[in-house]
Amino acid sequence: MREFLEFVIRQLVDFPDEAVITEIPSGKTIIFRLQLRQSDVGRVIGRNGQTIQAIRALLSSSASRHGQRATLEIVE
Repeated sequence: MREFLEFVIRQLVDFPDEAVITEIPSGKTIIFRLQLRQSDVGRVIGRNGQTIQAIRALLSSSASRHGQRATLEIVE
């Protein structure tokens, strides 16, 4: 899941080397914290939050196939 998330985020942002993904396991839930340059936050969120909603849906679907839950947080 982390590799998928890294791939997607790196394709969206202007500064992929500054994107930091922290994985925090908590039981059956995995929390992914995403730190981005301020100018890239809008690109990941997308218009009306559509991009981040799509990423979260794919991440959640992938996690459920493995019997887990996954959430994605953007840390500014």
